[in-house]
Amino acid sequence: MKTLLKLLFAFTLLFFSQNIQAQYPTDCFDSVIICGNSSVNLDVSGIGNQELNNSNSCSSQENNSIWLQVSLVSNGTLGFTLRPNSSSIQEDYDFFVFGPNVSCNNLGFAIRCSTTNPAAANQNNNFTGMRAGAGDTSEGPGPDGNSFVEWLNVSAGDTYFIVIDRPIGNSGFTLEWTGSAEFSSPPVNEASTLTPLDLELCDTVTPYEDGFASFDLDQNTSRIMGTQLDVTISYHASESDANINFNPLISPYTNSSNPQKIYTRITNDITGCFEVTDFSLIVNLGPDFSPPTPYELCDSNDDGNSNNGQTYFDLESRNSEILKGQDPFSIKITYHSSKASAEAGSGALTSPYYNTTPNQQQLFVRIEDAINNNCKTINTLDLVVNALPDAFNSSIIQCDEDGIPDGYTRFNLDQAKDALTGGASNRTLTYYLSSVDLISGANEVNGTAFENLNNPQLLYVKVSDDLTGCFSVAQLTLKVSTTSANDALLTNCDDDGTEDGYYTFRLSDADAGVLDTLPAGLELFYYATYEDALLETNPLPNNFTNTVPYSQTIYARVENSNACYGISEVELTVFKMPNVELETETIYCLNNFPERITINGGIIGDAPSNYIYSWSTGESTSEIMVNAAGTYTVRVTNTDGCFKDRTVVVLPSNIATINNIDINDGSQNNTVTIMVTGEGDYDYAVDAITGPYQESATFDNVAPGFHTVFVRDINGCGISEKLISVIGFPKYFTPNNDGINDYWQIYGINEQFQPKSTIYIFDRMGKLLKELNPLNNGWDGTYIGKQLAPDDYWFSVTLQDGRVFKGHFTLKR
Repeated sequence: MKTLLKLLFAFTLLFFSQNIQAQYPTDCFDSVIICGNSSVNLDVSGIGNQELNNSNSCSSQENNSIWLQVSLVSNGTLGFTLRPNSSSIQEDYDFFVFGPNVSCNNLGFAIRCSTTNPAAANQNNNFTGMRAGAGDTSEGPGPDGNSFVEWLNVSAGDTYFIVIDRPIGNSGFTLEWTGSAEFSSPPVNEASTLTPLDLELCDTVTPYEDGFASFDLDQNTSRIMGTQLDVTISYHASESDANINFNPLISPYTNSSNPQKIYTRITNDITGCFEVTDFSLIVNLGPDFSPPTPYELCDSNDDGNSNNGQTYFDLESRNSEILKGQDPFSIKITYHSSKASAEAGSGALTSPYYNTTPNQQQLFVRIEDAINNNCKTINTLDLVVNALPDAFNSSIIQCDEDGIPDGYTRFNLDQAKDALTGGASNRTLTYYLSSVDLISGANEVNGTAFENLNNPQLLYVKVSDDLTGCFSVAQLTLKVSTTSANDALLTNCDDDGTEDGYYTFRLSDADAGVLDTLPAGLELFYYATYEDALLETNPLPNNFTNTVPYSQTIYARVENSNACYGISEVELTVFKMPNVELETETIYCLNNFPERITINGGIIGDAPSNYIYSWSTGESTSEIMVNAAGTYTVRVTNTDGCFKDRTVVVLPSNIATINNIDINDGSQNNTVTIMVTGEGDYDYAVDAITGPYQESATFDNVAPGFHTVFVRDINGCGISEKLISVIGFPKYFTPNNDGINDYWQIYGINEQFQPKSTIYIFDRMGKLLKELNPLNNGWDGTYIGKQLAPDDYWFSVTLQDGRVFKGHFTLKR
């Protein structure tokens, strides 16, 4: 197969693309004529009339088809390769070839066709066509074949119809022609590349500037045709119309858009071959320009009056802005006082132009093509005369407070801004040593920290309007005063609730000291630094909290009508407060009266002798002695006069009075409850004065016998105690003379407790065996000198207090 590169030189090549929109070359009668090196672009879809019924051996018909007509001018072979624009294997193209030399009314049977589906046939691409050595003349449908059939042997003068059909997919395609046969050559565009075909007109017909004009299309005909014969030229609004020779445009023609592309069909009247080229219609809305911005000047004294809103304007100075880089010889610019004058192109103004309407006047600019004066645009130019800002001469008198009384010091020139500008806003001040420097803008001095060179010294001030850039000139006189003011001291204890060395001072409290013996009518301002006071920057508020703890120096500036009279120091001192424990409690034992206890002033971390004391008792020592409960206060004052008040609460307490002891005994759970009175807080213990003590006054499971109960004042005022008896009865005894439980006797009875109680012992049968003396050892287990047998025995006890207990116990041997 010949390569594409060789075909470009020796044979014919067609690139054909399809967009599915309209329906034109879908029937045989509308076939696209294929000529050598033709480039065809069509918008087609659908089938038109179905013309493939029973006309082929490939079992298909038109789905989305295009008809091509091919005429040969030499003998040889004819083949092609069709490549879909989409590489998807699902994109399926078929084709059918009729001929040679048949008519659309009598096509006959297709001599070549292929309807193979590339996906069904498991092909690795979706190409189709005719080529040498294919071996068959038809194939398909579906999986049958490989999409290629044998190419044709053709003769000069033969004509064939080729139908390209796309049953599946939506992309366009390209055709690469192969073989040795040649097509007819199409006509060409012979217009010189040096002579552009684009037609351009100026919009000179009302309504102006709408972008529409009437074009003579035929003026391009002779350029395109050149020396060619038997050629027809037609103009079309779309490339598709040009390809199918539909709806030719009539000249003169009014464009439908701006710019608009026109398609030219160049047709050979003999062969029907054609070529399509294009050019643009352009409606020029007037010369390209940039609308001029307002022309602003400051009022000046050039006309003898700097406040009348009139001055001289160089109108031509705006030309470069309007041209925006274009050739100044291609566009003519004139200025006019009225729109009518500008439209007529008469009464052009000359420069310099003196505005006739004060402050603001509108002119009209005529911008026209230098060759075609009808191609023009009218625009406006505003002339604006900005007023000069007010400027007033002023002066500053500064103190010579730099330690050297030589008449030289630093000035904050901006302090005079309101005086120099009359208080106007949007003003910028710049300062110069001379009027020459001001005009040239050289040697500008520092406005916030200027050191004078002479005393007095004259400066020149440029007062500029920030909005317009216009300026006026004022003079500023600097003078240095050698007067002075008094130093002062403000002190305060650190009693604001936070002992950190910071305090909010009322600075006006220092006014009297600073102004003492000075003339009346002076003003006073305070500053954190000497530099701020000298330059009058960052004045302090009247209520000022020091920024350096405990001790800080600030500066007072005394002024006489904004002239510095003197700068003095004001020392701010914050005294420390006494370090005192403010509240405490202690105990006085009433049972120790009239003994006395000591209470003190509560000083922390210092010697008590460094302070002054004032007690609520009238005493003035660091400690006092008291023997009564109550609240005592003392004011503790340090040597700076700062004080704190301390409160000492003396609480009463007392040893307990035991009023009664409630004993529930003779039971499985003997309990003892102690009832006391007294001013103290108490806890309780049994048998040991050292405890353990408990908060509850009731003790459970108290063993029978004799016990001592203790009541302790937890504030340390003493311990009360009392002996008690808890009655109990042994459950058994073992009279074997081993010294352990040899006798049975009631617990808790002695000469002090229940000595007149009666005790009887019985056997099971109720026989009285023994009457016991409660103060003796007890029963030894015998009856009339004889030992009784181990057994349970009964007792009956009548206590001295009248209580009666009965029960039994066991004798063990």
